[in-house]
Amino acid sequence: MTASFRLGRVAGVEVGVNWSVLIIFGLLAWLLAASRLPTDYPGRPGWAYVVAGLSAAMVFFAGLLAHEVSHAVLARRNGMAVDGITLWIFGGMARLRGQAPGPGADARIAGVGPLVSLLIGFGFAAVAVALAAAGWHGLVFGTVSWLAGINLVLAAFNLLPAAPLDGGRLLRAGLWKWRGDRVWAAVAAARTGRVFGALLIALGLGQVLFDAGLGGLWLMLIGWFIVSAAAAEERQTVQGAALAGVRVAEVMTPRPATVPADLTVADFVDNYLWGARHSTFPLVDGSGPAGLVTLRRMEQVPPQRRADTRLRDVACPLSGVAVAAPDEPIMELLPRLAGSADGRALVVSNDELVGIVSASDVSRTVRHAVLRQRSRGRTGR
Repeated sequence: MTASFRLGRVAGVEVGVNWSVLIIFGLLAWLLAASRLPTDYPGRPGWAYVVAGLSAAMVFFAGLLAHEVSHAVLARRNGMAVDGITLWIFGGMARLRGQAPGPGADARIAGVGPLVSLLIGFGFAAVAVALAAAGWHGLVFGTVSWLAGINLVLAAFNLLPAAPLDGGRLLRAGLWKWRGDRVWAAVAAARTGRVFGALLIALGLGQVLFDAGLGGLWLMLIGWFIVSAAAAEERQTVQGAALAGVRVAEVMTPRPATVPADLTVADFVDNYLWGARHSTFPLVDGSGPAGLVTLRRMEQVPPQRRADTRLRDVACPLSGVAVAAPDEPIMELLPRLAGSADGRALVVSNDELVGIVSASDVSRTVRHAVLRQRSRGRTGR
Protein backbone atom coordinates (compact mmCIF):
# COMPACT_ATOMS: atom_id res chain seq x y z
CA MET A 1 0.00 0.00 0.00
CA THR A 2 1.65 3.21 -1.20
CA ALA A 3 0.42 6.77 -1.49
CA SER A 4 -0.47 7.93 -5.01
CA PHE A 5 -0.63 11.59 -4.09
CA ARG A 6 0.08 13.74 -1.06
CA LEU A 7 -2.58 15.57 0.96
CA GLY A 8 -0.22 17.46 3.24
CA ARG A 9 0.51 17.27 6.96
CA VAL A 10 -2.03 16.84 9.74
CA ALA A 11 -0.84 17.24 13.34
CA GLY A 12 2.70 17.11 11.98
CA VAL A 13 2.15 13.76 10.22
CA GLU A 14 2.55 13.31 6.46
CA VAL A 15 -0.75 12.17 4.88
CA GLY A 16 -1.04 10.47 1.50
CA VAL A 17 -3.91 8.95 -0.46
CA ASN A 18 -3.82 5.77 -2.49
CA TRP A 19 -5.70 5.77 -5.80
CA SER A 20 -8.02 3.07 -4.47
CA VAL A 21 -9.67 5.70 -2.23
CA LEU A 22 -11.21 7.23 -5.35
CA ILE A 23 -12.99 3.94 -6.02
CA ILE A 24 -14.55 3.58 -2.58
CA PHE A 25 -15.30 7.33 -2.39
CA GLY A 26 -17.15 7.23 -5.69
CA LEU A 27 -18.94 4.01 -4.75
CA LEU A 28 -20.11 5.38 -1.39
CA ALA A 29 -21.28 8.68 -2.88
CA TRP A 30 -23.10 6.90 -5.70
CA LEU A 31 -24.85 4.37 -3.42
CA LEU A 32 -26.04 7.14 -1.13
CA ALA A 33 -27.10 9.55 -3.89
CA ALA A 34 -28.64 6.99 -6.24
CA SER A 35 -30.14 4.43 -3.86
CA ARG A 36 -30.10 4.83 -0.08
CA LEU A 37 -31.18 8.47 0.30
CA PRO A 38 -33.75 8.59 -2.56
CA THR A 39 -35.38 5.42 -1.20
CA ASP A 40 -35.60 6.68 2.39
CA TYR A 41 -36.29 10.35 1.58
CA PRO A 42 -38.06 10.57 -1.79
CA GLY A 43 -39.25 13.70 -3.55
CA ARG A 44 -36.07 15.80 -3.41
CA PRO A 45 -34.32 17.19 -6.49
CA GLY A 46 -31.51 15.09 -7.91
CA TRP A 47 -28.80 17.66 -7.11
CA ALA A 48 -29.74 17.47 -3.40
CA TYR A 49 -29.02 13.72 -3.31
CA VAL A 50 -25.71 14.25 -5.11
CA VAL A 51 -24.64 16.96 -2.66
CA ALA A 52 -25.70 14.82 0.31
CA GLY A 53 -23.90 11.74 -1.02
CA LEU A 54 -20.67 13.59 -1.78
CA SER A 55 -20.76 15.41 1.56
CA ALA A 56 -21.33 12.20 3.51
CA ALA A 57 -18.48 10.44 1.70
CA MET A 58 -16.11 13.35 2.38
CA VAL A 59 -17.01 13.52 6.07
CA PHE A 60 -16.66 9.74 6.36
CA PHE A 61 -13.08 9.86 5.04
CA ALA A 62 -12.32 12.81 7.29
CA GLY A 63 -13.39 10.57 10.18
CA LEU A 64 -11.07 7.81 8.94
CA LEU A 65 -8.24 10.32 8.82
CA ALA A 66 -9.00 11.44 12.39
CA HIS A 67 -8.95 7.75 13.44
CA GLU A 68 -5.45 7.22 11.97
CA VAL A 69 -4.08 10.58 13.15
CA SER A 70 -5.03 9.66 16.70
CA HIS A 71 -2.92 6.48 16.42
CA ALA A 72 0.01 8.47 15.07
CA VAL A 73 -0.16 11.23 17.70
CA LEU A 74 -0.34 8.79 20.60
CA ALA A 75 2.46 6.66 19.11
CA ARG A 76 4.75 9.69 18.95
CA ARG A 77 3.91 10.58 22.54
CA ASN A 78 5.06 7.09 23.49
CA GLY A 79 8.41 7.46 21.78
CA MET A 80 7.64 5.78 18.44
CA ALA A 81 8.51 7.29 15.05
CA VAL A 82 5.70 7.86 12.53
CA ASP A 83 6.56 7.67 8.83
CA GLY A 84 3.12 8.85 7.73
CA ILE A 85 -0.49 7.93 7.09
CA THR A 86 -1.97 6.50 3.92
CA LEU A 87 -5.70 6.39 3.19
CA TRP A 88 -6.77 3.57 0.89
CA ILE A 89 -9.68 1.34 -0.07
CA PHE A 90 -9.92 -0.39 3.32
CA GLY A 91 -9.69 2.81 5.34
CA GLY A 92 -6.27 3.95 6.48
CA MET A 93 -2.94 2.88 7.88
CA ALA A 94 -0.55 4.75 10.16
CA ARG A 95 2.99 3.63 9.41
CA LEU A 96 4.76 3.35 12.77
CA ARG A 97 8.42 2.51 13.32
CA GLY A 98 9.69 0.67 16.33
CA GLN A 99 7.52 -0.85 19.00
CA ALA A 100 5.61 0.40 21.99
CA PRO A 101 7.66 0.58 25.21
CA GLY A 102 5.23 -1.71 27.02
CA PRO A 103 1.82 -3.44 26.82
CA GLY A 104 0.09 -0.42 28.39
CA ALA A 105 1.35 1.93 25.69
CA ASP A 106 0.56 -0.68 23.04
CA ALA A 107 -3.05 -0.84 24.28
CA ARG A 108 -3.42 2.95 24.40
CA ILE A 109 -2.09 3.40 20.86
CA ALA A 110 -4.41 0.68 19.55
CA GLY A 111 -7.48 1.74 21.49
CA VAL A 112 -7.45 5.45 20.70
CA GLY A 113 -8.50 4.91 17.06
CA PRO A 114 -11.77 3.07 17.78
CA LEU A 115 -12.41 5.54 20.61
CA VAL A 116 -12.19 8.46 18.15
CA SER A 117 -14.54 6.68 15.72
CA LEU A 118 -16.91 5.96 18.61
CA LEU A 119 -16.91 9.62 19.68
CA ILE A 120 -17.53 10.74 16.10
CA GLY A 121 -20.42 8.29 15.84
CA PHE A 122 -21.96 9.43 19.09
CA GLY A 123 -21.48 13.05 18.05
CA PHE A 124 -23.41 12.57 14.82
CA ALA A 125 -26.03 10.53 16.72
CA ALA A 126 -26.50 13.46 19.11
CA VAL A 127 -26.93 15.83 16.16
CA ALA A 128 -29.46 13.45 14.59
CA VAL A 129 -31.45 13.32 17.85
CA ALA A 130 -31.41 17.13 18.03
CA LEU A 131 -32.61 17.40 14.42
CA ALA A 132 -35.41 14.92 15.10
CA ALA A 133 -36.46 16.85 18.23
CA ALA A 134 -36.62 20.02 16.14
CA GLY A 135 -38.83 18.30 13.58
CA TRP A 136 -36.16 17.80 10.91
CA HIS A 137 -36.73 14.34 9.46
CA GLY A 138 -35.58 14.97 5.91
CA LEU A 139 -32.45 14.53 3.85
CA VAL A 140 -30.11 16.28 6.28
CA PHE A 141 -31.35 14.08 9.12
CA GLY A 142 -30.82 10.97 6.96
CA THR A 143 -27.28 11.98 6.03
CA VAL A 144 -26.30 12.70 9.62
CA SER A 145 -27.90 9.44 10.79
CA TRP A 146 -25.93 7.49 8.20
CA LEU A 147 -22.68 9.12 9.36
CA ALA A 148 -23.53 8.22 12.97
CA GLY A 149 -24.21 4.60 12.07
CA ILE A 150 -21.20 4.08 9.81
CA ASN A 151 -18.77 5.47 12.39
CA LEU A 152 -20.23 3.28 15.14
CA VAL A 153 -19.96 0.25 12.85
CA LEU A 154 -16.37 1.22 12.02
CA ALA A 155 -15.50 1.42 15.73
CA ALA A 156 -17.15 -1.93 16.48
CA PHE A 157 -15.48 -3.69 13.51
CA ASN A 158 -12.04 -2.35 14.45
CA LEU A 159 -12.47 -3.69 17.99
CA LEU A 160 -12.76 -7.29 16.80
CA PRO A 161 -9.82 -9.19 18.37
CA ALA A 162 -7.97 -10.05 15.18
CA ALA A 163 -4.80 -8.48 13.79
CA PRO A 164 -4.33 -6.23 11.87
CA LEU A 165 -7.49 -4.64 13.29
CA ASP A 166 -7.14 -2.43 16.34
CA GLY A 167 -8.83 -5.13 18.38
CA GLY A 168 -6.00 -7.45 17.37
CA ARG A 169 -3.53 -4.89 18.70
CA LEU A 170 -5.47 -4.79 21.97
CA LEU A 171 -5.37 -8.59 22.08
CA ARG A 172 -1.62 -8.43 21.53
CA ALA A 173 -1.22 -5.95 24.38
CA GLY A 174 -3.29 -8.14 26.70
CA LEU A 175 -1.35 -11.30 25.84
CA TRP A 176 1.91 -9.37 26.17
CA LYS A 177 0.87 -8.22 29.64
CA TRP A 178 -0.14 -11.77 30.58
CA ARG A 179 2.90 -13.69 29.30
CA GLY A 180 5.51 -10.94 29.23
CA ASP A 181 6.52 -12.02 25.72
CA ARG A 182 5.71 -9.50 22.99
CA VAL A 183 6.81 -11.75 20.13
CA TRP A 184 4.59 -14.62 21.26
CA ALA A 185 1.69 -12.20 21.78
CA ALA A 186 2.11 -10.64 18.33
CA VAL A 187 2.27 -14.03 16.60
CA ALA A 188 -0.83 -15.22 18.48
CA ALA A 189 -2.77 -12.07 17.52
CA ALA A 190 -1.67 -12.43 13.89
CA ARG A 191 -2.80 -16.06 13.75
CA THR A 192 -6.14 -15.04 15.24
CA GLY A 193 -6.42 -12.52 12.41
CA ARG A 194 -5.73 -15.19 9.81
CA VAL A 195 -8.51 -17.38 11.25
CA PHE A 196 -10.93 -14.44 11.36
CA GLY A 197 -10.10 -13.47 7.77
CA ALA A 198 -10.64 -17.03 6.60
CA LEU A 199 -14.06 -17.04 8.28
CA LEU A 200 -14.99 -13.82 6.47
CA ILE A 201 -13.93 -15.36 3.16
CA ALA A 202 -16.05 -18.45 3.86
CA LEU A 203 -19.03 -16.32 4.87
CA GLY A 204 -18.71 -14.19 1.76
CA LEU A 205 -18.39 -17.26 -0.44
CA GLY A 206 -21.53 -18.71 1.14
CA GLN A 207 -23.44 -15.52 0.37
CA VAL A 208 -22.29 -15.54 -3.24
CA LEU A 209 -23.20 -19.20 -3.72
CA PHE A 210 -26.51 -19.38 -1.88
CA ASP A 211 -27.90 -15.86 -2.00
CA ALA A 212 -26.96 -15.28 -5.63
CA GLY A 213 -25.80 -11.79 -4.70
CA LEU A 214 -22.58 -9.82 -4.98
CA GLY A 215 -22.50 -8.51 -1.40
CA GLY A 216 -20.45 -11.52 -0.39
CA LEU A 217 -17.65 -10.44 -2.72
CA TRP A 218 -16.94 -7.47 -0.46
CA LEU A 219 -16.72 -9.77 2.58
CA MET A 220 -14.36 -12.04 0.67
CA LEU A 221 -12.19 -9.07 -0.29
CA ILE A 222 -12.01 -7.83 3.31
CA GLY A 223 -11.25 -11.36 4.50
CA TRP A 224 -8.47 -11.72 1.95
CA PHE A 225 -6.95 -8.43 3.09
CA ILE A 226 -7.05 -9.46 6.76
CA VAL A 227 -5.50 -12.87 6.03
CA SER A 228 -2.74 -11.30 3.93
CA ALA A 229 -2.01 -8.49 6.39
CA ALA A 230 -2.03 -10.85 9.39
CA ALA A 231 0.35 -13.24 7.63
CA ALA A 232 2.68 -10.35 6.77
CA GLU A 233 2.53 -9.14 10.35
CA GLU A 234 3.49 -12.59 11.63
CA ARG A 235 6.44 -12.72 9.23
CA GLN A 236 7.57 -9.25 10.27
CA THR A 237 7.32 -10.19 13.95
CA VAL A 238 9.43 -13.32 13.48
CA GLN A 239 11.88 -11.34 11.34
CA GLY A 240 12.12 -8.55 13.90
CA ALA A 241 12.78 -11.03 16.71
CA ALA A 242 15.45 -12.79 14.67
CA LEU A 243 17.18 -9.54 13.70
CA ALA A 244 17.02 -7.84 17.10
CA GLY A 245 20.47 -6.45 17.88
CA VAL A 246 21.89 -7.43 14.48
CA ARG A 247 23.99 -4.75 12.76
CA VAL A 248 24.25 -4.05 9.05
CA ALA A 249 27.86 -5.26 9.00
CA GLU A 250 26.69 -8.74 10.06
CA VAL A 251 24.24 -9.00 7.16
CA MET A 252 25.99 -7.26 4.27
CA THR A 253 28.06 -8.84 1.53
CA PRO A 254 31.47 -7.24 2.14
CA ARG A 255 33.72 -5.76 -0.54
CA PRO A 256 31.28 -6.07 -3.47
CA ALA A 257 32.62 -5.93 -7.01
CA THR A 258 32.40 -2.34 -8.26
CA VAL A 259 32.62 -0.79 -11.71
CA PRO A 260 33.61 2.74 -12.77
CA ALA A 261 30.62 5.03 -13.22
CA ASP A 262 31.98 6.45 -16.51
CA LEU A 263 32.44 3.03 -18.12
CA THR A 264 30.22 2.55 -21.17
CA VAL A 265 27.61 -0.18 -21.31
CA ALA A 266 29.45 -1.75 -24.25
CA ASP A 267 32.74 -1.84 -22.34
CA PHE A 268 31.04 -3.43 -19.36
CA VAL A 269 29.39 -6.12 -21.50
CA ASP A 270 32.63 -6.88 -23.34
CA ASN A 271 35.08 -6.80 -20.43
CA TYR A 272 33.24 -7.23 -17.13
CA LEU A 273 30.03 -9.17 -17.67
CA TRP A 274 31.36 -12.68 -18.40
CA GLY A 275 33.09 -13.11 -15.05
CA ALA A 276 30.40 -11.36 -13.02
CA ARG A 277 28.54 -13.43 -10.43
CA HIS A 278 25.87 -10.86 -9.60
CA SER A 279 23.17 -8.91 -11.40
CA THR A 280 23.63 -5.63 -9.50
CA PHE A 281 26.79 -3.54 -9.45
CA PRO A 282 27.71 -0.52 -7.32
CA LEU A 283 29.23 2.33 -9.30
CA VAL A 284 32.18 4.33 -8.02
CA ASP A 285 33.97 7.45 -9.14
CA GLY A 286 36.75 9.59 -7.70
CA SER A 287 34.61 10.75 -4.79
CA GLY A 288 33.28 7.33 -3.76
CA PRO A 289 29.99 5.49 -4.41
CA ALA A 290 28.05 6.99 -7.35
CA GLY A 291 24.99 4.79 -7.75
CA LEU A 292 23.79 1.30 -8.56
CA VAL A 293 23.28 -0.35 -11.93
CA THR A 294 21.54 -3.63 -12.76
CA LEU A 295 21.64 -5.91 -15.76
CA ARG A 296 17.96 -5.12 -16.31
CA ARG A 297 18.75 -1.43 -16.68
CA MET A 298 21.57 -2.17 -19.13
CA GLU A 299 19.37 -4.49 -21.18
CA GLN A 300 17.01 -1.58 -21.79
CA VAL A 301 19.74 0.32 -23.67
CA PRO A 302 19.46 -0.36 -27.45
CA PRO A 303 22.56 -2.18 -28.80
CA GLN A 304 23.40 0.68 -31.15
CA ARG A 305 23.59 3.13 -28.23
CA ARG A 306 25.61 1.05 -25.79
CA ALA A 307 29.01 2.30 -26.99
CA ASP A 308 27.99 5.90 -26.23
CA THR A 309 26.01 5.32 -23.01
CA ARG A 310 27.84 5.48 -19.70
CA LEU A 311 26.75 3.30 -16.81
CA ARG A 312 25.97 6.37 -14.66
CA ASP A 313 23.46 7.45 -17.33
CA VAL A 314 21.30 4.35 -16.82
CA ALA A 315 22.05 3.63 -13.16
CA CYS A 316 19.93 4.47 -10.17
CA PRO A 317 21.69 7.56 -8.73
CA LEU A 318 23.01 7.51 -5.20
CA SER A 319 20.11 9.74 -4.11
CA GLY A 320 17.69 6.91 -4.97
CA VAL A 321 19.66 4.15 -3.25
CA ALA A 322 19.39 3.27 0.43
CA VAL A 323 22.69 3.99 2.18
CA ALA A 324 23.61 2.62 5.60
CA ALA A 325 26.50 2.63 8.04
CA PRO A 326 28.08 -0.70 9.10
CA ASP A 327 27.10 -0.28 12.77
CA GLU A 328 23.48 0.70 12.05
CA PRO A 329 20.82 -1.76 13.32
CA ILE A 330 19.52 -3.75 10.37
CA MET A 331 15.91 -3.21 11.50
CA GLU A 332 16.35 0.53 10.93
CA LEU A 333 17.57 -0.10 7.39
CA LEU A 334 14.73 -2.42 6.33
CA PRO A 335 12.11 0.30 5.59
CA ARG A 336 14.64 2.17 3.42
CA LEU A 337 15.70 -1.07 1.75
CA ALA A 338 12.08 -1.83 0.86
CA GLY A 339 11.73 1.60 -0.73
CA SER A 340 15.00 1.46 -2.66
CA ALA A 341 14.57 1.44 -6.44
CA ASP A 342 16.59 -1.74 -7.07
CA GLY A 343 16.09 -3.43 -3.70
CA ARG A 344 19.67 -2.95 -2.55
CA ALA A 345 21.41 -0.84 0.06
CA LEU A 346 25.00 0.37 -0.10
CA VAL A 347 27.03 0.26 3.10
CA VAL A 348 29.39 3.21 3.37
CA SER A 349 32.03 4.06 5.95
CA ASN A 350 34.12 7.25 5.71
CA ASP A 351 32.85 7.81 2.13
CA GLU A 352 34.14 4.38 1.14
CA LEU A 353 31.93 1.53 -0.05
CA VAL A 354 32.41 -1.44 2.28
CA GLY A 355 29.40 -3.64 1.52
CA ILE A 356 26.02 -4.16 -0.08
CA VAL A 357 22.78 -5.49 1.41
CA SER A 358 19.97 -7.19 -0.52
CA ALA A 359 16.66 -8.70 0.51
CA SER A 360 18.20 -12.16 0.07
CA ASP A 361 20.96 -11.23 2.55
CA VAL A 362 18.30 -10.28 5.11
CA SER A 363 16.28 -13.42 4.40
CA ARG A 364 19.35 -15.63 4.82
CA THR A 365 20.20 -13.98 8.14
CA VAL A 366 16.64 -14.47 9.39
CA ARG A 367 16.66 -18.15 8.43
CA HIS A 368 19.98 -18.69 10.18
CA ALA A 369 18.80 -16.90 13.32
CA VAL A 370 15.51 -18.82 13.46
CA LEU A 371 17.33 -22.10 12.93
CA ARG A 372 19.72 -21.29 15.80
CA GLN A 373 16.83 -20.34 18.08
CA ARG A 374 15.02 -23.60 17.36
CA SER A 375 18.21 -25.61 17.84
CA ARG A 376 18.85 -23.97 21.20
CA GLY A 377 15.27 -24.62 22.20
CA ARG A 378 15.67 -28.36 21.55
CA THR A 379 18.95 -28.58 23.47
CA GLY A 380 17.64 -26.46 26.34
CA ARG A 381 20.45 -23.91 26.02
